This record gives sequence, C-alpha cells and structure tokens, in this order.
Amino acid sequence: MTTFELAKFIPWFPAVGVILCLICCTKPALRKLAGPICVLSILTSFIVTCLAYKSVPGVVGTTVDENTKFAVLNLFDWIHVGNFKANFSYFFDPLTIIMLFVVTGIGTLIATYAMGYMHGERGYARFFAAVALFIFSMTNLVMGDNLLVLYLGWEGVGLCSYLLIGYYYDQPIAVEAAKKAFIVNRIGDLGFALGIFLTYLTFGSIEFNVIIPAAQELLANGSHAATALSEPVKAAIAQAQSVNPAYLTWIPFLLMLGAFGKSAQIPLFVWLPDAMAGPTPVSALVHAATMVTSGVYMVARLTPIFQLSEYALPAVALVGGITCIFAGTIALTNNDLKGVFAYSTVSQLGYMFIGVAVISVGGIFHLTTHAFFKALLFLTAGSVMHALAGNLDIRTMSGMRKKMPVTCWLMFFGCLALAGFPFTAGYYSKDLLLGDAILSGIKTSDPIAAKMFYIAGILGIITAFMTAFYTFRLWFKVFMGPYKYEMGTDAGHEPVDDMEVITDAVAKQHEQEHDHTHHHGPHEMPLWPMNLPLVPLALGSIILGALVVSGLGILDSKWFESMLENSTQFAASHIDHSEFAHHTHTTVAIISIILAVLGISLAAIFHWWKREWVAPLCKPITPIINILVNKYYIDELYELLIRRPLHTLGRVLFVFDDYVLANLVNFAGFVPRLVGYAVRPTQNGVLQNYGVGMVIGLAVVIIIAFYAWLGF
Repeated sequence: MTTFELAKFIPWFPAVGVILCLICCTKPALRKLAGPICVLSILTSFIVTCLAYKSVPGVVGTTVDENTKFAVLNLFDWIHVGNFKANFSYFFDPLTIIMLFVVTGIGTLIATYAMGYMHGERGYARFFAAVALFIFSMTNLVMGDNLLVLYLGWEGVGLCSYLLIGYYYDQPIAVEAAKKAFIVNRIGDLGFALGIFLTYLTFGSIEFNVIIPAAQELLANGSHAATALSEPVKAAIAQAQSVNPAYLTWIPFLLMLGAFGKSAQIPLFVWLPDAMAGPTPVSALVHAATMVTSGVYMVARLTPIFQLSEYALPAVALVGGITCIFAGTIALTNNDLKGVFAYSTVSQLGYMFIGVAVISVGGIFHLTTHAFFKALLFLTAGSVMHALAGNLDIRTMSGMRKKMPVTCWLMFFGCLALAGFPFTAGYYSKDLLLGDAILSGIKTSDPIAAKMFYIAGILGIITAFMTAFYTFRLWFKVFMGPYKYEMGTDAGHEPVDDMEVITDAVAKQHEQEHDHTHHHGPHEMPLWPMNLPLVPLALGSIILGALVVSGLGILDSKWFESMLENSTQFAASHIDHSEFAHHTHTTVAIISIILAVLGISLAAIFHWWKREWVAPLCKPITPIINILVNKYYIDELYELLIRRPLHTLGRVLFVFDDYVLANLVNFAGFVPRLVGYAVRPTQNGVLQNYGVGMVIGLAVVIIIAFYAWLGF
C-alpha cells in the first residue's frame, strides 16, 4: 500500500478512537485514557494527511494537467441501483487537502486542550467519543467523492453537534440549545437533500468527477474538445440539456439553503450563539474546525453548479454581507465572553460566503485563518471562564492580565487577527476577499448581480470597523484596567471526578478543594495540556497570512493561490492579476487598515482609559442599544411568527384527532358492538333455538338467491 492509498483511512483513525472511547466508558479505571486516545486518533489522521500531501494531484510541486486534477480512492462499492451509483469513495484535490489540514490539525490542538479543560467532568469518556465521532464525520464530509457521502458526513456533524451542545443534559438551557441546533439544521438539510435529488435528475449522477466537469462544460458552452471529456461526463451533459432548464436554477438555491443552515447565515443563524451552552472546547470545535465551515466548503466545492444560475452566487454574497453586518452589530453590545465570539463567528462566516461567492482565493483562505484565531479565542475564553468558575459576564471582570498573563497575550494575538490588524493572518485573508468582492461588482456585466456584489463588499468593509471595536472592547474590559472579578457558580463544571466512586467523604473532599480553588481566585492555566496547544494557534494567527502571501522563505509565495487554482472548482475561474485589480485591492486594504486601527483605538479609549465616558455617551442612544442587546428580538420574532403558530396548529390537530377522529373510530367500533349486544340473548345454549336460527337464516339466503335468479 502506497502512502497515498493510506489516505483513504484518514477518517477511520478517529472512528477507531470512537470505539475505544466507548469501551473506556464502560470501566471507571479506563476513563482517563479516553482523552489521549481521542488526541492520538486525530493526530494520526493529521500525520497521514501530511504524508499524503505530495501524492495528491494538483498540489504545489506536482505536475498538473487537465486529466489529473484530482484522484478518487474507492473504499468499497456502496449503492448500485439501476443507473444510480454511489460508491463509498474519497475525492482528493488541493481543496480536500487544505480542509483536512484544518480539520485534523486544529482538531488535534482542541482535543489536547480539552484533556485539561474536561478533567474531572462527568462523562469524560463520552465527551471524547463524541469529539472523535465529530472528526470522523467532518473528514468524511470533506473527502466524499459524491454528494451522498458528503451528505452522510453532513448529517453526522449535525448529530455530533447535538450530542456535544447538549453535553450537560441535566441543564435545561443546554438541552434547549441542542434541540434548537438540531431542528434549525434540519430545515437547511431538507433543502440540501432536495438539491441532491434534483442534481441527480438533472445530471444522472451525483459524483463530483462527473457533475463538476459537466457543469464547467455547460458554462463554457461546449468549448472543450469532446475527446477530453469522459463518457459519464458526456452523458451528464446530454441529460442536463434535455431536462427543464429551471432545474439548473433551482439546484444552487436548494443547496444554498443547506449551506446557510449549517453555516449559520440569515435566517438560519439562531442556533449558533445558543451553542455556547456546550463545553468551551466544543464551541472551539464547532466554530473553528468543523460544522460551520461545512456550508462554505460545499459552496466552494460546487462552485460550477452555483454558476449555472445567474443570481445564485450574487445571492450567496448578499446574504453573507447582510449576515456579516447584522451579527457584527449584535456583538457590539454583547456582554457574554463567549457570546461575543459566537456572534463574531456568524459575522466571519458571512465574510467567507462573500469570498466563495466571488470565487476569491480569500474565501477558503479566510476559512483557514479563521480556524486558527477563532479556536485560539474560544480556548482562551474557556481558560478565563475556567479560572472564574464559569463566570462569563465581561462587566464583572477587569485587569485579569495580572493573574493570567499567558492567557491575556495569547488572546491578544487572536484579537489582532480577528480585527484584521495589519500583517496578521486575518488582515490578509479578509482584505483579499473584500477586494475581490468590489472587483466582482465592477467587472460583472449584469447590473443586478453587480449591485449585489458591491453591497456585499461595502457591508464587509463597514463590518471590519465593528469587528475591531467589539473584539478589543472585550479584551480591554477583561484584561486591562483595575483588577476585579466575580466568581461564577461553576454550573456545569463541578470538579467531580467520574473515575472515582462518589461517596460522601469524596464529595466533601471535592467541595473543600473547590472552595480552596475559589478562595485563591483566578489563576493561570497549566502549561500542559492547556496553554501549550494554544501556542501553535497563536503563531498561525499572526504569521499564517504572511507565510501564505509571501512564503517567508518556507513556502512558494503563490502556494495557497496555486493550490486553489488547481482545485477542480476554481479551474474554470481566473484570478485577476491586472494592475487595476492590484489598485483595487490596495485601496480596500488601506481603508480596512484605517478602520481596524480606528476601531481598536476607540475600544481602548472607551473600555480602558476613559471607561467613565461610556455611560453618558450611550444614554442618548439607549433605545438602539436595547435593540442590539436583545439581538433585534429575532428569537421573539421567531417565537411569534413560527413557534406559536406551529404550536397552535399542533393543538388544533390534537383536538381534531382527540375529538373527531377518535370518535369516528369509536363509532366504527360501536356498531359491531351494538349488533353483538342485540344478538347476544340468542346465544343461550338451547340447541333448539340454534336450529331455528339456522333454518331462518338458510330460508333468507334461499329467498335472496331466488330473487337474484329472477333478476330483481
């Protein structure tokens, strides 16, 4: 077996981890092993990804031609019914490798941090079984060679998010959050499933190596030589040209619904902020390496399919832009340590959708950089939360750098990247996609589509200022200023070790240790396993952008661009290197730098140096602030327009079922009972009466037969 063939087992190392972690659940003595097992299984997948990198067609350093842009590794034949074929196979191209680096690399660091964070939690082994299952599902999602395998991984991450968000199943808020995530995702998933059905009806296939070249050929209007196309691609093109043209319009919009649900875009974003009810490593996993990036990946992978509709990609960009600024405004007034970063994720996902919608390298680039700095921000937030016994209210903490200097500066690096501070990773990726959005608005000939791209780009630029302000508002409030804090109730994080038999004496000892810890107040997290895994994330947040853009003597300066250009979905596009494009990008970059520095400066003034100025300045705009604090009353609006009508409809149907249908059924049963009641007296055991009854019955039958014979 070659190194590349070993790559088809990348998802299955975490799968083995799931089984071993579940075995650990059964024996208290084994439960401590669940964390290392989970970490090792994900790390093995990462190592195999690194080993397989050079063997993947299209990656930088390999020879690329039209016929070797990708490779398919078949694991086993799965479904062959009539003309329908879906093997359990994996699709490898540079985009797959980039996503695998993100999922397995960031996933390993998060799982390592979780070994320390989750120590002593009830369900320790259960937690790591779910984390390994999450990685298994996500790797299948990004490696699947057809829409069915992708959908299988898609539903798998949905299930795992439900399990992990609802990890504290004895807390109603966690249960409600898990159900909310599950239900909202099902709405999007319905659209995705219908999109898959319609794709098969249109192309006669759901395999990427068929539908993507077929869509590219349809876009090119048959400009490629027929001999360059495989027979399945030719058949897919012929079928697509024979079906209703409206199908080609509906497919991307149905797929888009699935992407918006999974990646928390308007109007299906409401589940993501509530997902904070899960343990902090889950927040980092969901918001950085897995789950929410699924929708962005799907749009990027199927870009030629989206291009078949004139307004599909502009619609993706516009929704991304609106979500971007909408979530950004909510984050401005949010006082929850994790809540600010949660709304920030929704906003940054909007940036990613803008990027993939304008077919910019910046879309996937921002997905990659965001994974680093958002994982870093959530994990450092988790350290603060851990140190303050679950307290998340940033109004009750200040000057924490004195007690948590390492966490303070690690979060600082993440904040710089999120704010798009010059020369950090977030700066490069965000400005690249925003420049491309403005360029798309200029270059697109259709006036409606051009306006949609323009609006998305401008909304993204405005949001850059807000991002810088709310990010450093949080950091200055938490780590700068006079030292103060309030301890939380440590809800859901009681230091009870499920590896022990809990007796009264042990419980009392834990209680004393708990009080002892709280008595000493906030404290820095241990180097291993909590702070050390954050160092690579911090380095990535700072230097990844420069590394990718300039190479820093390590990579080719066009490495990322070349990787995506060689990916199948970007092969039909052209990256603009003209002087005009360069000027546009420079202008956008200068504006973004000014806005980022202005946002950070204002945050420093109002939330560090002159905190007393905030209340008087906010007083005249209190109604606006109240709207933002209440998140535009979106949850209340959904309650009024969707939940209550559905609840009322459910009650009406229940009453109809209980009083109408049930009575009809009872009446249908009453008639035979009435007949039985009427004839019961004849069943008295007297044989003579039975004989008379038989004679009378026989006479009735003969009379009926006689009249029937006469034709009456």
